[in-house]
Amino acid sequence: MSDIKTAAKQVPYDFPDKTGHFGPFGGCFVAETLMPAIKELNHAFEQYAHTPEFQQEFDHDLAYFAGRPSPLYYARRWSEQLNGARIYLKREDLNHTGAHKINHAIGQILLAKYMGKKRIIAETGAGQHGVATATVAARLGLECVIYMGEKDVERQAANVYRMKLLGAEVIPVTTGARTLKDAINTAMRDWVSHVDDTFYLLGTVVGPKPYPEMNRMFQSVIGREARQQCLDLTGKLPDALVACIGGGSNAIGLFYPFINDTGVKMYGVEAGGKGIESGQHASLLSVDGPQGVLHGNRTYIMSDTAGNILDSHSVSAGLDYPGVGPEHAWLKSCERVEYVYALDEEALTAFRTLTRIEGIIPALETSHALAHVTKIAPKMHKDQIIIVNLSGRGDKDIHTVANIDGVKI
Repeated sequence: MSDIKTAAKQVPYDFPDKTGHFGPFGGCFVAETLMPAIKELNHAFEQYAHTPEFQQEFDHDLAYFAGRPSPLYYARRWSEQLNGARIYLKREDLNHTGAHKINHAIGQILLAKYMGKKRIIAETGAGQHGVATATVAARLGLECVIYMGEKDVERQAANVYRMKLLGAEVIPVTTGARTLKDAINTAMRDWVSHVDDTFYLLGTVVGPKPYPEMNRMFQSVIGREARQQCLDLTGKLPDALVACIGGGSNAIGLFYPFINDTGVKMYGVEAGGKGIESGQHASLLSVDGPQGVLHGNRTYIMSDTAGNILDSHSVSAGLDYPGVGPEHAWLKSCERVEYVYALDEEALTAFRTLTRIEGIIPALETSHALAHVTKIAPKMHKDQIIIVNLSGRGDKDIHTVANIDGVKI
């Protein structure tokens, strides 16, 4: 472990390596039938994504289509109520389509265009990645197929309808737990069968190389903006960053530009569900779970002693996933990020609190991060600063919360 900590503290931070590994995590573990598609994607990412032309087009679309930069908002009333650190919200909920997902959707669809792909497939849990994918595919006139667990189709009906309005075909996945894990499984099987014309627009920092690094690259705009905005507004860097963790794209997007700022504490907040002891949760890093291979990369997973993947649970569809991005596994191992969890009830309380105090309805995923802020902010000084990645808006979760409250809408 000491070797891992030493390696991770090297400056500049230089992960993943050429094989897609973050220390012992990451890599590329896929069926032989999928290797041609992976090699093609790796080649395209290396050939196009770092060129000035690609970056110029990406930045233009972030500004004029997604609406970036997103503001860094001082939550004054909430900060005063908690009577501790000053809390700033990175307002990714104000992006076009309502979440951070549009950032990597724009990046990947540009790569698909450069590769000449005409068919886009994706998976989605909370529906925000599906909506973002359907949005960018519609903009380019491309065929779009979205796989979504049947359970998530039911609890995210509004987003399903949005995807269909945008011209996407939404296919409910009825196998397994009928959630995000099963949607990814089905999307990968589709990709194997249609490698020639299909681009798999994966929705987070999981998967085989190059997805974790690629989506980190596209999402890092969050942290770059937040870093400069905090300096402009307060004259200093934040003392702490907080973001929710499912696969982990919004968190990596915020954390990565601060990796070498050792004075900035980072918290990744997983879904504690109904409690760790109940087994109905999606906490892998915060409880030091087992390691294994899931969806093409080595990481922390929820599994039994025989290595079988267990079902996860969260009130938020986007955190209901039994794995996590390999870079998060690495950042846990080297103790650069502290990983914790918030229970369903804690997230729901934070959801209601921010709505009533700041007039901002957060996504249930984001609400897990907000719940942790209520635990750390009161213990910090009033001149200290917390930035929370408000990764999505809560319109999509209104029916879920209403049902819990016994309200028919």
